[in-house]
Amino acid sequence: MGEKPAYSRVLLKISGEALAGEEGFGIDPVTIKKIASEIYDVVKITRVEMAIVVGGGNIFRGIAGSAKGMDRGTADYMGMLATVINALALQDAIEKLGLETRVQSAIEMRQIAEPYIRRRAIRHLEKGRVVIFAAGTGNPFFSTDTTAALRAAEISAEAILMAKNVDGVYDSDPVTNPDAVKYKELAYLDVLKRSLRVMDSTAVSLCMDNNIPLIVFGVGESGNIKRAVLGEKIGTFVR
Repeated sequence: MGEKPAYSRVLLKISGEALAGEEGFGIDPVTIKKIASEIYDVVKITRVEMAIVVGGGNIFRGIAGSAKGMDRGTADYMGMLATVINALALQDAIEKLGLETRVQSAIEMRQIAEPYIRRRAIRHLEKGRVVIFAAGTGNPFFSTDTTAALRAAEISAEAILMAKNVDGVYDSDPVTNPDAVKYKELAYLDVLKRSLRVMDSTAVSLCMDNNIPLIVFGVGESGNIKRAVLGEKIGTFVR
């Protein structure tokens, strides 16, 4: 018998930077294998239905390209393609462990991924497959955080698990400020009013409107994804 999860269906948001490991850029094979192994254990042990949205910041950030003079729409589309590369790498790592997956892309590229179709995604989840959503929303000017909030609402996920390089939400940047204080729990409005860097305001508003809780935790500590699924108090809980 598997351990009983606190949620029956979740959406896991993995930042692109988390896939880079200590390299800081690109895809680190050791890191992606570790994350894939955790996902495999969680799904097999708890039987939770899991969808994933992965960022692309380890390869290309649209907003960074725009800041350097690129057309914002073009830069964002390049960022979307970066998420597809990450999604395929994650799919490969998970399937090598014996777990069925599907990559669904918001931009059609039928040779490598299914087009995003909400009902098909839900059917895959019901069959125990891990669904990885790639290419953001398919529209420029929207982040992968907004994609996570949107897809979570569309598939009726009960929570969004935000796997980041930091172990929660702080009142200031813990990297530059050693006295930064970590929040254990926050309301959506607190995140918006204090301009806390959990996810962008569009994504937070979507979660608030659809009453989807966020669990923000560090991906670096082994077993954290499972702890979040089981409802253990880790990181920061936003509701």
